[in-house]
Amino acid sequence: MDGLNKSIYEIGSDTAFSILARSNDLISQGKNVINLGIGQPDFPTPPNIIEAASKSLKDGYHGYTSSSGIIELREAVSNFYASNYSDIRVDPNQILITPGAKAVIFYTLLMFGQPGSEVIIPDPGFIAYKSMVDYTGAKAVSLPHRMENDFSFDADELLSLITPRTKLIIFNSPGNPTGGVVPEVEFKKLVAGLAKHPNVFILSDEIYDRMIFGNKKHISLLSYPEIREQVILLNGWSKTYSMTGWRLGYGIYPKSIYPYAEKLAINCHSCVNVVSQFAGIEALNGTQRYVKKMIQEFQKRKDFVVKKLNEINNIECVDPGGAFYVFPRVRKDGFSSKDISKHLLENYYIATVPGSSFGSHGEGFIRISYASSIKNLDRACNLLAKFMSD
Repeated sequence: MDGLNKSIYEIGSDTAFSILARSNDLISQGKNVINLGIGQPDFPTPPNIIEAASKSLKDGYHGYTSSSGIIELREAVSNFYASNYSDIRVDPNQILITPGAKAVIFYTLLMFGQPGSEVIIPDPGFIAYKSMVDYTGAKAVSLPHRMENDFSFDADELLSLITPRTKLIIFNSPGNPTGGVVPEVEFKKLVAGLAKHPNVFILSDEIYDRMIFGNKKHISLLSYPEIREQVILLNGWSKTYSMTGWRLGYGIYPKSIYPYAEKLAINCHSCVNVVSQFAGIEALNGTQRYVKKMIQEFQKRKDFVVKKLNEINNIECVDPGGAFYVFPRVRKDGFSSKDISKHLLENYYIATVPGSSFGSHGEGFIRISYASSIKNLDRACNLLAKFMSD
């Protein structure tokens, strides 16, 4: 169509949602589909959060709010960092509440992406990164996250990718789709190297910050004062509090660029719905026992599914340090990762996401979400073993 902005042809889509739609179609046909594709906790939103939302409605909170979010919620976010990170203090006036954390990706790339600029993104990495970079006309530069490196990056390799055209680097730790956690040693090397690049900004996607397992440690890039004015932090409530449908997230922006992010919010979504904002306050300030219980259950599922997958011939799975995904390498002659994922869904009724959806370095892998019961994971692994032996 001649009337459309040419950039619209460059924008990608989220394969996980396409697979979810096909899974629901098969379910409507009576098929018993095990959905291990969508990145969504299978736990309900905690009852105290629901009660807080209900109370806000009864108390008459039905109208517009500030485009940056109600001050009580921004203060709750600020207090969360002060309580959980001894070296991080966040001014509430640098916090932008958004309708889901994905909006922070959208606004940030509208700010930095343009023809002639470059954005370094994780590969494999969350699908929306490259989609939005492509839409803006910028060049997406892949930063490999290799299985041999526990799906972390090499700081020296990253620094070698920076050019005069580099405007933004995107990080995601713990990572989607791999569950990889970047170790502190790599971040320290990176921060030291970034001293030579004060005009390069960083979008640190920390949406899975609370979902850490074993001896792994989450490092927030806001912990490094040397680069504080270069860091945009993305986080939200969807994963930690099982609030995916509430659409509530936030970005913490350097003071120098915060006004521009706020203007984009004003022009796009006006404000986040007020009920979700009051729910978000209770999530942060209220009991955390539901979060702890969910993470303990994810730990059990992770240990179970990693063991089961590694018992299957021609499947190799590293033990992820965080999030709720495993990213096994699956080798079957004549099958690409897309072929494998499609075959598993159409013939074995297991929904997974092909690794190639997340970048060229994802080819040969599939993403499995263990946000499902151990019973479902066991059945899925048994069917996967059957597929591999057929």
